Amino acid sequence: MPRGYDFQRIEAKWQAQWEAAEAFAVREDPARPKYYCLEMYPYPSGKIHMGHVRNYTIGDVVARYLRMRGYNVLHPMGWDAFGFPAENAAFEHGVHPARWTLDNIAYMKSQLKRMGFSYDWAREVTCCLPDYYRWNQWFFLRLLERGLAYRKQSPVNWCDRCQSVLSNEQAEGGVCWRHTETPVAQKELSQWFLRITAYVEELLADGEKLAGWPERVRVMQRNWIGKSVGAEVDFALQRGGSLRIFTTRPDTLCGATFMVLAPEHPLALELSRGTSQAEAVAAFVARMRQTDRSLRTDAAAEKDGVFTGAQAINPLTEEPIPIWVANFVLMEYGTGAIMAVPAHDQRDFEFARKYGLPIRLVIQPDGSDSLDAAPMEAAYEGEGRMVHSGRFDGLASQAGKEAVCDALERQRIGQRAVNYRIRDWLVSRQRYWGTPIPVIYCDACGIVPVPDRDLPVILPPDVEITMSGGSPLARVETFVKTACPRCGGPARRETDTMDTFVDSSWYFLRFTSARETARPVDPAKVGYWMPVDQYIGGIEHAVLHLLYARFFTKVCRDLGLTAVGEPFSNLLTQGMVCKESSRCPEHGYRLPAEVDKAGRCTTCGLPVEVGRTEKMSKSKKNVVDPDELLAEYGADTIRLFSLFAAPPEKDLEWSDDGVQGAFRFLNRIWRLVDERPELLRAAEGKRWSAGQPEEAVRSLRRATHQAIGKVTRDLEDAFHFNTAIAALMELAGALVRFLDQLPPGSAAADGPPDRLLAFAEAVRALVVMLAPFAPHVAEELWESLGESESIFRQRWPEADASLAMEEALEIVVQVNGKVRGRLQVPRGTPEAALRRLALEERRVRQWIEGRTVHKLVVVPDKLINIVAGS
Repeated sequence: MPRGYDFQRIEAKWQAQWEAAEAFAVREDPARPKYYCLEMYPYPSGKIHMGHVRNYTIGDVVARYLRMRGYNVLHPMGWDAFGFPAENAAFEHGVHPARWTLDNIAYMKSQLKRMGFSYDWAREVTCCLPDYYRWNQWFFLRLLERGLAYRKQSPVNWCDRCQSVLSNEQAEGGVCWRHTETPVAQKELSQWFLRITAYVEELLADGEKLAGWPERVRVMQRNWIGKSVGAEVDFALQRGGSLRIFTTRPDTLCGATFMVLAPEHPLALELSRGTSQAEAVAAFVARMRQTDRSLRTDAAAEKDGVFTGAQAINPLTEEPIPIWVANFVLMEYGTGAIMAVPAHDQRDFEFARKYGLPIRLVIQPDGSDSLDAAPMEAAYEGEGRMVHSGRFDGLASQAGKEAVCDALERQRIGQRAVNYRIRDWLVSRQRYWGTPIPVIYCDACGIVPVPDRDLPVILPPDVEITMSGGSPLARVETFVKTACPRCGGPARRETDTMDTFVDSSWYFLRFTSARETARPVDPAKVGYWMPVDQYIGGIEHAVLHLLYARFFTKVCRDLGLTAVGEPFSNLLTQGMVCKESSRCPEHGYRLPAEVDKAGRCTTCGLPVEVGRTEKMSKSKKNVVDPDELLAEYGADTIRLFSLFAAPPEKDLEWSDDGVQGAFRFLNRIWRLVDERPELLRAAEGKRWSAGQPEEAVRSLRRATHQAIGKVTRDLEDAFHFNTAIAALMELAGALVRFLDQLPPGSAAADGPPDRLLAFAEAVRALVVMLAPFAPHVAEELWESLGESESIFRQRWPEADASLAMEEALEIVVQVNGKVRGRLQVPRGTPEAALRRLALEERRVRQWIEGRTVHKLVVVPDKLINIVAGS
């Protein structure tokens, strides 16, 4: 008797069997090709969301498919478990960060298992546990030994809500990357940095070789590194000393009519000291320190500044020029000081116009002498021919740059230089829930590294989270007070913890040897598995995480832990999951239950804006809970919908109808297999007939092998999961049409062997190809076909090109190179017959009537070209 599609029973059954059999555990096997498939591991926030589901489903399909292709597949999962939300939960709910984190991990892990993801859980890593973060500390010590970790006093980005320092990447846009409503302020602190700039040229060069990465991501990384080639020039100060600037346009040096310092520049206050400008400069600098840095540098922002009262000397013109402090210059770029050339830089131009500063034209466009500084409405920023530049007049910009640099170097007042936008990685954080920095401060010995034998430096469990006053660790006396490892005298521990991006910068290496205890990784195992063949995650990590991971991989290579210099061969950045939201002008986003049938807010009665598709988020009240979907439809339906609704790199627009459609499709396949077992049993032991099969059999076999070819190509070529699933739907439709042609009931089982064999071949191919997408139902159907071994131990089917060929072809007929007709003919139609049919085709005759056919070329099974004229 046919059984219904009981997805809850089926999914629970196969998840239990996979776990008991350790079905996805993997070991190194040099005899097999390896494939390392990895999705970016999650922060354990409490529950998985649909973005997680989509990301991890993509990776799971890849992993399962390649297992069936014979690859030795590593597909691990872990937890990015340190971070501020745990401290926030401790503060708001009185739950210790460790308890909050580990409880969340337990629940999210159960959700991932319910989704049927094929993870090797024996390799699970949890970054907040000492067995992981001890190696963060080990890496820090190795970097410190090599001069790649250092401490310095520095103006830093400070988030009042986090009570912690943020890196430049985490303060992008002038707000905290976690709390986007919180502006970032500037604060002076002594901080730890990692010298990522030591690898900057290698990061740039190797980034250009990452052919398997989206071009968009490579451009983002290139721009973040921000390499600029130019010159450093020393401008003498009238009162003595000099001021060094960096410029990419030394050919415009004679056009420098003033200079500008960043408000953070150490000379900003010093130059004004003792002048009438001192008070104004101090007030301006103080105001800039509280100003959003992104607003300061926004091209559309009004330029704002103050004169320091000091003058510098232009090294080429030897003219005195004023020194200003302005909002649009940042300390992070170049030297924190610029020469202002208002005729050839738009920011400088706007500033000069506002404050009445001179504008001197020193570049004329090629082939023109028409530019004049006085009436200019905007700067000319292009290249051209040098003018008003003394001995350099007439030189083209490129030649002029070289000539000016030669002159600067001869006079020893400048030199060719390369500048980078990227700065060393600030890793100090004034929070509890992170890796303690393994450093001790001793009054006698200074900064003393914690010896390897004393690692890990354990986070103390008894800590008060107050969300104010810096690091909670600083208030734990038993943690802070210690003995100096060198002299044995009293000392104190570093109370900052590491940026959590340290955790995610090497976790992919740890997965290769997750239980290694003597070192961070086993180089032999790393050698087998690395690099990651396919990495999958969101575009929001294009700069922060990916750049740090590349840096750490190169460090690990130089430490002898890996032979590879790049961690990820291929990168897929999946799109967001979006859904319609409802927004009340008075009360903001509304849940569906908060909007009445008339489309009004149930609280205030105002019309609600509906229909705007936005990224799913709790704040927009448009989330879909995976737990509810699991209960109503099951994991296979969720997986199938998330893959079918959009290509993986595009945003997915949520559709309840689409989910129901995926559920109906799985039910259809279930009925195809489960309701005609007699046909499948009758096919056992049968052999294909020697003669030509009937049309229905040929048609079904053609559909089967076309589907095999299509699904295989779509999985191999850029993960076109949606079109692969569409091909499975077409094959299911072909099976239904085939069954409709068979006699009812048991009579069909007594039919010709070819019918039974074609049906069995199609069903088995359909079930096997469905397996990566909907693994639970595929396992159950495979078992119902009498198979005792897991479907994932089956080899992927191979398409037979001869069977997939269409029997009827469309032949294009061209007249004088233009398509004028089409013929429907059997494959292999003789050339003579094709010639006759082409000349007789009604529409073709209209174009050759009254003309002489000079030539007729036949490309068999493809094309006929007729050359006709007078």
